[in-house]
Amino acid sequence: MLALHGHSYLHLMSRIFSGIQPSGELHIGNYLGAVKNWVRLQHQHPSFICIVDYHAITVPYEPEHLRTRRHDMALSLLAAGIDPEIATLFAQSTVPEHTELAWIFNSVAPLGELERQTQFKEKSSRHESVNVGLLTYPVLQAADILLYHADLVPVGEDQVQHLELSRVIARRWNTQFGRGEQYFPEPKPLLSPAPRIMGLDGQAKMSKSIGNTIGLMETPEQIWEKLRPAMTDPKRVKRTDPGTPEVCNIYHLHKAFSPPATVEHVAIQCTTAGWGCIDCKHVLHGNMVEELVPIQTRARELRAKPKLVNDALAAGTEKCRVAAGKTMRDVRDRMGID
Repeated sequence: MLALHGHSYLHLMSRIFSGIQPSGELHIGNYLGAVKNWVRLQHQHPSFICIVDYHAITVPYEPEHLRTRRHDMALSLLAAGIDPEIATLFAQSTVPEHTELAWIFNSVAPLGELERQTQFKEKSSRHESVNVGLLTYPVLQAADILLYHADLVPVGEDQVQHLELSRVIARRWNTQFGRGEQYFPEPKPLLSPAPRIMGLDGQAKMSKSIGNTIGLMETPEQIWEKLRPAMTDPKRVKRTDPGTPEVCNIYHLHKAFSPPATVEHVAIQCTTAGWGCIDCKHVLHGNMVEELVPIQTRARELRAKPKLVNDALAAGTEKCRVAAGKTMRDVRDRMGID
């Protein structure tokens, strides 16, 4: 590998870091909003894809469930197209340098900024007792990203505020300990091309906790069972009522799963009441199944050979430990704690 001034060529390319909670199997909201984009980006940038199990312990959980969910998430990511020969897939807890750097970043992170984080305010308002982990969640997120000197982070709009805090932390650490150089990059958001994926209720973002999702591994019959009663344009009360595609969540799912010509046809049929909502859903169902069945086939193959999943994670961890170890040696040296 070409080396320039002691750094590898890889180090000078834009690196991507992406994290996902170990919620078990993916649902189509995760898939469309993030993972499908990561599958594309892994061929364009060195990519670190992390199952963030340390982030998951800030809320109540069962240890055995966490182990299962972490494995299932890794399996789903591989089935969806993450290639461990190209991208680096790993679990956060297997690289202890994440928490070491997070503690170091706690010493430069501004408390006021943490308390102003929208997600902290929302989550803390739902709990009587708030743990420190909820407050410092974005500090660990900054450590996740900067440990690998990632400078691009694919995010949805709801994560941009957290990423801005990562930039603040990088800037403050660099000012104090960077020895006149920008040791840590200030990571930039790479906004997901998919819009916010609404749930089947049409009321909130797709979320397992609300139960308004379609799982990536659900059978065609299960998908139809959920799709059939899903919310559409509320003004289409009768079959003959014309609709407005842009306010209909089914139309937005067509944009994600159907070919452009079909999307255009759907819009015409909706606005002219040429189709009823059930007709529209039938076409969507066919296109969803066409995309999801190959993913489900790969998932079955991986379930039959769990060693493939474990080996992919182990290889990712090994790669990360090398990169993370180098970063932490530099950080300790610059801070006088080596």
